[in-house]
Amino acid sequence: MADVDFHEQEGMNDVSLEGDISAPGLKTDDDEFNTLDEPVKDTILRDLKAVGIKFWHVLYPKQSKTLLKEWDLWGPLVLCVFMAMMLEGSHGESDKVSDGGPQFAEVFVIYWVGAMVVTLNTKLLGGNISFFQSICVLGYCVCPLTVSLIICRLILIAQQTTPLFVIRFIVVVVAFAWSTFASTAFLAESQPSKKKALAVYPIFLFYFVISWLIISHT
Repeated sequence: MADVDFHEQEGMNDVSLEGDISAPGLKTDDDEFNTLDEPVKDTILRDLKAVGIKFWHVLYPKQSKTLLKEWDLWGPLVLCVFMAMMLEGSHGESDKVSDGGPQFAEVFVIYWVGAMVVTLNTKLLGGNISFFQSICVLGYCVCPLTVSLIICRLILIAQQTTPLFVIRFIVVVVAFAWSTFASTAFLAESQPSKKKALAVYPIFLFYFVISWLIISHT
């Protein structure tokens, strides 16, 4: 009996205790490109290309998961800083007289806090999207409004008349509709089917506030 137990213990000792703890379906280090060995120039160019592709998807809106799968905040940050600088009110020599335009921090807060509130609303309604994915989509979809801001600034170079104001108004309205449509196209699948109206309304309001800033301070 003792001899049998001894042979059983020998067989147990021969069992290999080595194994692979990597989760199934995940890429290993051999399959995944290591960006630590990549030149800085190539990294920057690759990131710029990725940002450019996302801008193209916004300007040509269609149902795509590119903004959701490979989200980043570089594009929204660039748009936010650019719009804040363009909308920032100018002051007189005494630094007390302002033209009524919003300050840099005000635009910055409206941009990011507004996106966070819209994202939080989507999550509370049961949307199946991560926090930063939603902010990425909302931020990139401000691109049409940024283009409208540039156009309005160019129109302001000429002497202002009622027809020019009408042109600026139409440009901003078109950009507002474009931004709203693009964001809803990307976020449609992540929103609960029975609560889409409640999810779209804050998005509408978010871009409306930005549009109002553009038309009223340009």
